[in-house]
Amino acid sequence: MSVQVENLEKNMAKLTIEIPAEDLEKAIQAVYLKQKSRINIPGFRKGKVPRAIIEQMYGPGIFFEEAANTLISQNYPKAVDEAGIEIVSRPEIDITQMEKGKPFIFTAEVAVKPEVVLGEYFGMQITKADLTVSEEEVDAVINRERKSNARRVTVDNRPAQDGDIVVIDYEGFVDGVAFEGGKGENHSLSIGSHTFVDTFEEQLIGKNTGEEVEVNVTFPEDYHASDLAGVPAMFKVKIHEIKANEMPELDDEFAQDVSEFDTFEEYKENVKKNIAQKKEEESKRAQGNEAIQKVINNSQMEIPDAMVNSQIDTMVDEFANRIGQQGLSVEQYMKFTSTTEEQLRDQMRPEAIWRIESSLVLEEVAKKEDIQVSEEDVNAEIDHMAEMYAMDAEKFKEMLSDSQKVNMKRDIAIQRAADLIYEHAVETEAASE
Repeated sequence: MSVQVENLEKNMAKLTIEIPAEDLEKAIQAVYLKQKSRINIPGFRKGKVPRAIIEQMYGPGIFFEEAANTLISQNYPKAVDEAGIEIVSRPEIDITQMEKGKPFIFTAEVAVKPEVVLGEYFGMQITKADLTVSEEEVDAVINRERKSNARRVTVDNRPAQDGDIVVIDYEGFVDGVAFEGGKGENHSLSIGSHTFVDTFEEQLIGKNTGEEVEVNVTFPEDYHASDLAGVPAMFKVKIHEIKANEMPELDDEFAQDVSEFDTFEEYKENVKKNIAQKKEEESKRAQGNEAIQKVINNSQMEIPDAMVNSQIDTMVDEFANRIGQQGLSVEQYMKFTSTTEEQLRDQMRPEAIWRIESSLVLEEVAKKEDIQVSEEDVNAEIDHMAEMYAMDAEKFKEMLSDSQKVNMKRDIAIQRAADLIYEHAVETEAASE
């Protein structure tokens, strides 16, 4: 194998990789041996058809695609090592020569890790945060807890109000004809949740148990069922039951039910303490990001588009995993939110660029400040992660590849560089509007 590297503009490079003709022949023969039992040709027993006969009948390139995939997957990583460049994107592969008796040649266009010209990184000015906790903030947290502990009671002495839960039967009609998917029985609907279209929920306010109501709505233009998009409809609704949330009293008994404290005053003071702690953590994170952004602004680097696209690919995978835990696919999410794949990726682009730029400058700071990460540091991080996943540390360590351990070491160095920048930052008062 031979490798040639051509440097392109904007931190891109093209690798031209040449594989000897004999290696191509071996790969084609291996594919033939793998596939011959699945090819039927009259006059030959299954699995006994000579390769030359198959190639004569189906063309000489019948085995090329799989052979090419094998050669590329085997040789691309070796070519990257031989080229001696740090690649930060998935390769764009193009086969330039594949003929019997000739070398197999393919190219891989890749993004190369950008060089960073680091500017000032100590003494960055960051906005001083307001960490005071207001009475309104404390009340808001307590009221959320109060609502979550509310008791649902049936109401029969008044009509439905905003915030009530109504148990209904409903059936939808367009031009007097019932439409598919528009019918439900004993459905619990929270008024004000906006889970039903248009003003459906609002039209139930003021109605009583046992009442039958005609609700007129218009489906939104971007409704997921295209045959209903923008269409007026009428729903026949019967209210079976009205339920309201009965709030608990804010007293010592409430505090004992929702916390480990005996009195309401102790509980309230702990809520205030937790809000203050959360504010401090969020402030530190925001100030750290502000300082890093200023370091980025002081530095110079040219980020190739392919590197950004690879980062977006990673973020899409992360997003898919997150919503997959809720039983939702990316395709379903895009359908429900009327979002295209291109729009989803565009939404992620600023965050992708931030991740890349911050990682690059922090790596450079770690080099400049000679931040060292020991094996003990890596093992401590492994212990921490194993504890998070409730696994044995040694078993968790065995699961990690060498590259994952290298990445872990790099991540620790990056975090220490970020901490160092934050420690040397200077707080300033926020500008008054």
